[in-house]
Amino acid sequence: MSVTLDAPPRSTRRERLGWYAYDWASQPFVTTVMTVLGTVFLTQLASTAAGCAENCSDVRVEVFGATVPIGSLWGYTTSASVLLNVALMPVVGAWADRSARKRWILGGFAYTGAALVFALVFLSAASGPYLTAALLVLGANVCFGCSIVVYDSFLPQLAAPDERDGMSSTGWALAYLAGAVFLALNLASISLAGPLGIGELTAVQWGIAATGLWWAGWTLFVLARLPDREPEADVSVPLLRQLASTFAELRRYPKTLLFLAAFLLYSDGISTVLAMVGTYADQELGLASSQLVLAILLVQFVNVAGVYAMRALAARIGAYKTILAGVAGWGGVVLAAYWMPKENFAAFLGLGAALGLVLGGTQALSRSLFSQMIPEGKEAAYFGIYQIADRGTSWMGPLMFALVVQFTGSMRLGVLGLMAFFAAGFAVLAMVPVRAAIAAAGNTPARRL
Repeated sequence: MSVTLDAPPRSTRRERLGWYAYDWASQPFVTTVMTVLGTVFLTQLASTAAGCAENCSDVRVEVFGATVPIGSLWGYTTSASVLLNVALMPVVGAWADRSARKRWILGGFAYTGAALVFALVFLSAASGPYLTAALLVLGANVCFGCSIVVYDSFLPQLAAPDERDGMSSTGWALAYLAGAVFLALNLASISLAGPLGIGELTAVQWGIAATGLWWAGWTLFVLARLPDREPEADVSVPLLRQLASTFAELRRYPKTLLFLAAFLLYSDGISTVLAMVGTYADQELGLASSQLVLAILLVQFVNVAGVYAMRALAARIGAYKTILAGVAGWGGVVLAAYWMPKENFAAFLGLGAALGLVLGGTQALSRSLFSQMIPEGKEAAYFGIYQIADRGTSWMGPLMFALVVQFTGSMRLGVLGLMAFFAAGFAVLAMVPVRAAIAAAGNTPARRL
């Protein structure tokens, strides 16, 4: 009589808590700086420097010898940071695969990014140093993107294929809960700024800087619990040669490449919505900073519910079909944003709730599904390529948005243009043979896809 033993777990509860904690640590940077307060702060600094009090979207400021509209400044800043990530993230991934101290690489990027964000507290808002602020935000976003490459590569090491949808979803849910908690604190501080005799822009600035402290503090928890494992990559091969071989090897997995093409398209649309929602709400819809923060706070809480709802749906019909439904939902969000009336806070809250239902779940399931389509032992290198498709090419949407605003003067047309990313992403994703892609990478597919 033979006895079949269950395979031992790939990780301990302590290690998984450490992995979850980096989503908790870093998401407030995305929510507070890159989605809400950063764009408001940079726009206000530029408006101060230009001597403009209101309706400043079309007013131009100088950026390294060129002049750009204030309404396009955040889009250009975001695009520049992403282009730098394109160059760095694959190298970071190959480096992490070769290192026995991968968690310290994660910590190095996290602490550098946190320091750059915190440095914004030293800027004098009254003098409008918008270029310095833009460079600090740019650098912090580059560090964030590089840290996420390393962080994502831990997922296939810590979870078996059937566990990854759940583990990835839990990480995203905690991320958005952290974003909600931090935004609640910022909302309270902005609301109390006036009664305490503090300017609203100063309260915004302090809230941004506090994000760096949060990021740095929770990263300590991460580093104390995440494991370091011996690298499986051949360290005798020079790093750049290894990187080149990874890109060459990717051609052997055309089905994985097709998934990456689809992910590039719909992820770029998602990134652009998140990056430009603050500017759109402020400059086009005429909403106050406190209203914007409250709406994004709602999104964070709905996101937590949305992640678990899409996780439950994926358990019934598979991650692939659930992602397709999420991308279709994003198309509806964009159309609603185009028709959004001015100064209608209730309608904006409704849009935020719809966005929250599809945001986190689409991202979490895309990450876990991709982790099954890559060869074992090269996780960080392949997640470097994944992040190019995610954050690394997300310059296209913001750039398109900025150019449309510059040449037409209409932010609404810029928003409408994002439909192309979701429609094309859905069409390409529908052509991906997911089970065959996983088998081609040498992995065993999860029971339900």
